[in-house]
Amino acid sequence: MTIALFTVVAYLIGSLSFAVIVSRAFGLPDPATYGSGNPGATNVLRTGRKAAALLTLLGDGGKGWLAVYLAKIMAPEYGLGEAGIAAVALAVLLGHIYPVFFGFRGGKGVATALGVLLAVDTWLGLGTLGTWLVIFVFFRISSLAAIIAAVFAPFYDWWLHDLRVMTVAIAAISVLLLWRHKDNIRRLLSGEEGRIGKRKDAGSAG
Repeated sequence: MTIALFTVVAYLIGSLSFAVIVSRAFGLPDPATYGSGNPGATNVLRTGRKAAALLTLLGDGGKGWLAVYLAKIMAPEYGLGEAGIAAVALAVLLGHIYPVFFGFRGGKGVATALGVLLAVDTWLGLGTLGTWLVIFVFFRISSLAAIIAAVFAPFYDWWLHDLRVMTVAIAAISVLLLWRHKDNIRRLLSGEEGRIGKRKDAGSAG
């Protein structure tokens, strides 16, 4: 019962789509109506409002971090256990991807997943972020950086902590991210994916 409650709360936290919330606060168009149609920081940035994009990024990443952090600090009192924390990590990402408050039309989950990883283990999150940065600097393709970072994340956790329940949850998160980037993967394989700084970037990660 406790795990179910924490999982539901985490899902509801994840369902707070900051791309939509921030856009409304700034008087910007619904992010589903322009660019990639993806409610994420990358798409919000296409409006030219860098502050809005930054707030979206911090909000989406922050909710992932907050859900897992609260679960970790409350775990001893409520007997949550590692499986419960892993369930929370997965649930907050599912909330972002399929938000109940916004017609189940959410983002691709990159920022939220990073927040989750930072809360699970700071070094895990930083290592994954470092992977994203290296790939992005070399190729200037946000989606490619997100895909490769997602693939490496469960292996980083395995290396840091050996195989555990959380490793399986992180692997599931990686699969979800890859699924959400399936169109980007198709464009990457066909050489059609746009690079940051060029006009053809409608399918970038966000």
